[in-house]
Amino acid sequence: MKYLHQALILAAITFAAEIIKYLLPLPIPVSIYGLILLFLLLKTGVLPLEKIEDVGNLLLELMPLLLVPASVSFITALDTIQAMLLPVLIMGLVGTLLVMILTGRVAQAVIRRRKGDEEHE
Repeated sequence: MKYLHQALILAAITFAAEIIKYLLPLPIPVSIYGLILLFLLLKTGVLPLEKIEDVGNLLLELMPLLLVPASVSFITALDTIQAMLLPVLIMGLVGTLLVMILTGRVAQAVIRRRKGDEEHE
């Protein structure tokens, strides 16, 4: 019963994200609205982590299985995208490297800032 209650909370957040997308027709995917809404609810304490933690962990464990359909559809469309496969791979590699570099830089800046704040206390 606990899992059902937690899943219903996540479903309600997803539904709220759909409503936000309908009201704000920006070129932003519904999933991003949902992530932002969930983040805000967790960060403000309106939704304690314990209320969705078990289902969240279950979904994380199932994530590889949930990605199988996307992988299969990519493989079935391989003939269609074969002509542009090299540019797509290059863009994917460059994009991944940029995200990794940017994430590392931001993480280093946050760590330095925290160490600086601790030294001033």
